Amino acid sequence: MIETARLRLRVPDPRDFDALHAMWSDPLVMRDLGPEKTPAQSRAALARHQGYRDRCGLGFWVAERRDDGLLAGFCGLKPGAPGTPIEGEVEIGWMFVRSCWGQGFAQEAARAGLTWGWQKTDAARIVAITAQSNLASRKLMARLGMTQFTEFDHPGFPTGSTWRESVGYQIRRP
Repeated sequence: MIETARLRLRVPDPRDFDALHAMWSDPLVMRDLGPEKTPAQSRAALARHQGYRDRCGLGFWVAERRDDGLLAGFCGLKPGAPGTPIEGEVEIGWMFVRSCWGQGFAQEAARAGLTWGWQKTDAARIVAITAQSNLASRKLMARLGMTQFTEFDHPGFPTGSTWRESVGYQIRRP
């Protein structure tokens, strides 16, 4: 478990499913990230992140507010997506429920994730990808000290999808 001033980052457990699925099926949360998830897709996402933990010690955490235990988001580190310019690298990512937008929670969690990544991996850099249109995440990447290093068509999205035109950001080991 990682604790920040306002958040607790921990491995998801079964009690988190309903809140995570509500976030993943919220059209506004998913607007710049990908299609809304069905319950089966949400279960598969959790299983995928558990698989990352089992295989390489990475995987996203639940971000919950320390003051009231509210599930605020899902964030952390994972292996970079196959078929993308970051395949096999350490990738950081985040998403937060709407009620927690604009309060600095994503930045707080991402900074904690970066610190953890530098301590627990030997990665020369940590990378992030998002849709070109995802200006909020791109601004956060810049605030974290990340710089853009590539533009690419994400193979996980069909031609013409707003999520296909993607960008990659990086931050080098301090």
